[in-house]
Amino acid sequence: MKLSGASYMEIHRSGGGIHFTVENTRKATEDELYSSLAQRLSQMLRCGTTTVECKSGYGLDADSEVRLLRVLQRAKTHLPIEISMTFCGAHAVPKGMTSEEAARDVIGIQIPAVCSLIESGELQVENIDVFCEEGVFDVPQTRRILESGREAGLRINFHADELHPLNAAEMGAELNAAALSHLEEVSDNGILAMAAKNCVAVVLPTTAYMLRLKPPPVRHMIEEGVIVALGTDFNPNAYCLSMPMAMHLACINFRMSMTEALIASTLNAAASIGRSETHGSIECGKYGDFLIIDANRWEHLIYQFGNHDQLISYVIKRGEIVFCHQSDVDRDVC
Repeated sequence: MKLSGASYMEIHRSGGGIHFTVENTRKATEDELYSSLAQRLSQMLRCGTTTVECKSGYGLDADSEVRLLRVLQRAKTHLPIEISMTFCGAHAVPKGMTSEEAARDVIGIQIPAVCSLIESGELQVENIDVFCEEGVFDVPQTRRILESGREAGLRINFHADELHPLNAAEMGAELNAAALSHLEEVSDNGILAMAAKNCVAVVLPTTAYMLRLKPPPVRHMIEEGVIVALGTDFNPNAYCLSMPMAMHLACINFRMSMTEALIASTLNAAASIGRSETHGSIECGKYGDFLIIDANRWEHLIYQFGNHDQLISYVIKRGEIVFCHQSDVDRDVC
């Protein structure tokens, strides 16, 4: 439907999109979910990603959301890529519910269930997300859910002003959100509010490209002093596992410089998940996460469009080799 011209909300209202994924996610076993997750995280690692934010959001009830978070926890424990876990039970309104009923369910049932498992040490969830959008959760509902998550100790990092201008960025700044994502329809006042509160704007070039949305006003954000980060927004609607490809699209479609795209994908991205003191740059006192590429200039990582696992010779995570391109090096080194 999307490639035939249907809009995101047209697909959503027809029962596709998030609801289609929720139905199939609920049918899958935990092992099946883990297997597909591990495969995708491995592909991200090969493209140079060493730390990733992963969200739930395809369960939409307490049991299903907890199951997804357990899968993420398993990956966090066993895979070399570092994961910042985000609870996103308010990703859509479940079938048969109103948005108000869904908001009350997230606040009264889902968040307590997740927090109980955090307190017991079974889950290490860091962030809370809400899809604040017309036809999903409105601004007052989003505020209540985010405030509930914040009271439970979760960092606020949510979808804002993606498809319609709702002044969600202003609300996020009032709540001192760590990060707001998408922002295609953010207002000038929202940009100023985010800059004043050091809220990170996580912009997503693949989503704007694949949904044929107008680009977020990234140059205006940068000029006003907003901290801009980049992400792939990997999901069934934006199937991209490569940060270098997202960086390339940001330069072309968002008019970012290659240096801006690099900083947005490293230090600023680390800031969006509360890790800028320990991640995101190569300096004393930080973890040794970096790439070695087969090129005479770092810019080739962005300039090249695709096949980045051939360009990247090594991926280093906390000083250890976690990926190497074996055709270029001795297999014993890997």
